[in-house]
Amino acid sequence: MKHLWKIMLGSIAMLFSIGAVAQNIEVNVKDPYEMVKSAANKTFARFHQDIDTIKANPDHLKVIVSEELMPYIDYKYAAYKVMGSYLRESTPEQREKFAEAFKGYLIATYAQAFTEYTNQQVEFSPGSSFADEKMVDVNVQIIEQGRPPIKLQFRVRRLKDDSWKAFDLVAEGVSLLSSKSAELSNLIRQKGIDYVINELEVHTGSHISMKKKKGDS
Repeated sequence: MKHLWKIMLGSIAMLFSIGAVAQNIEVNVKDPYEMVKSAANKTFARFHQDIDTIKANPDHLKVIVSEELMPYIDYKYAAYKVMGSYLRESTPEQREKFAEAFKGYLIATYAQAFTEYTNQQVEFSPGSSFADEKMVDVNVQIIEQGRPPIKLQFRVRRLKDDSWKAFDLVAEGVSLLSSKSAELSNLIRQKGIDYVINELEVHTGSHISMKKKKGDS
């Protein structure tokens, strides 16, 4: 499961490679398919723009993810899904703290995923009608020479104002959210919600470690 989790995170970084030269990108939050593409373009454009800062301070990746990507992630909905049945057992204060801790966890996790980036190709499947849909899957394939394509689905949900946000990534049929829910549910059962909140905050505070590329000294 840990290996699959790494593949998922690496795939996120690969996805954000598309349109890296784009600078002033408008994100159409009213179209789930365009939202995913544009958010990816916007995030990776910032990555290339700030590359010197990143090399000097890898933790700057957290700033990029926080400012460019997280506005299009429904982290609170994802956090509540992860809590599962324990959501009803928690206090409003615990729910709020858990959601914020999970947001920080996602920022740190996605930031670390960027260190896995190399030049892969990305193929988006054509979008379909979503007028009557509350949730849609944005299908993506990551193409790397000499390896089978990695099939991804970004799960996106419609909000009350008819805008869309992503809340889950499915890689080769395995949901990142479901996997994390199973892991954290066990911890909540064994240690309690406050313990898990603290563990998420510890992960959030960890420094980003840049992956050395071949040929680096």
